[in-house]
Amino acid sequence: MKAIVTAVIAGAVFALGLAISGMTDPAKVTGFLDVTGAWDPSLAFVMVAAIAVHLPLVRLARQRKSPLFDRAFHWPTAHGIDAKLVGGAAIFGIGWGLSGYCPGPALTSLAAGGLPLLAFVVAMLAGLLVTRAIAKTS
Repeated sequence: MKAIVTAVIAGAVFALGLAISGMTDPAKVTGFLDVTGAWDPSLAFVMVAAIAVHLPLVRLARQRKSPLFDRAFHWPTAHGIDAKLVGGAAIFGIGWGLSGYCPGPALTSLAAGGLPLLAFVVAMLAGLLVTRAIAKTS
């Protein structure tokens, strides 16, 4: 139960951070991607701030034998660049560039809604299900 409560709190803090930083607005993302026009660097500042918080905490966590609320850490195990990674990154980037949303801000913004956002979330979930189905057959 502690793991679930901790995950909910972490998700709420993440959503609050997205909302405060304005990253739930797809115009901020498309403004960041528009490097030849009205470029908006605010997303870069948010990314740098997130890395500045994340990096020292991961270094501390890696020194622990086990997490506080789980039996084991779930660190990524893949270390190489392969076709799945490149393909997934390309699909993510295309979706992000076309819609202005990545999964976190899309789910955070879902309460405010709108048909385009709902279509994005449905497409994202469908892509997730297709990916899992493909992975099971591989």
